[in-house]
Amino acid sequence: MLALGAATRIYLAVGATDMRKGFDGLFGLVQQRLQADPLSGHLFLFCNRPRTRLKALYWDGSGLWVCAKRLEQGRFSWPREAEETGGVRAAISAEELTLLLGGIDLARTRRKTWWRREPGGTS
Repeated sequence: MLALGAATRIYLAVGATDMRKGFDGLFGLVQQRLQADPLSGHLFLFCNRPRTRLKALYWDGSGLWVCAKRLEQGRFSWPREAEETGGVRAAISAEELTLLLGGIDLARTRRKTWWRREPGGTS
């Protein structure tokens, strides 16, 4: 199973990706387009142009995972252009991944600021 720890980052490849790509094609996209290391243990997500299919590439320490999801109706809320994110990739949290996969539009939600005690500080 995929075990995403707190240190695992989740990156979206902004725009459309050819969903015919498999292990090697997605591996190359992570290296060339996203300028990242596919063997870093981070999760990389890709979406097709109509935003009805999603693929994930993940290294678990012993091998690569490629997972796919196809929507029967509706579309994923996905950044289309580099202008929306300021680059070719966008980072999201594990909670935002759950929302994205559940059909929630991340652009229409906001993260609530929580109070957090600083280490070594007093309250």
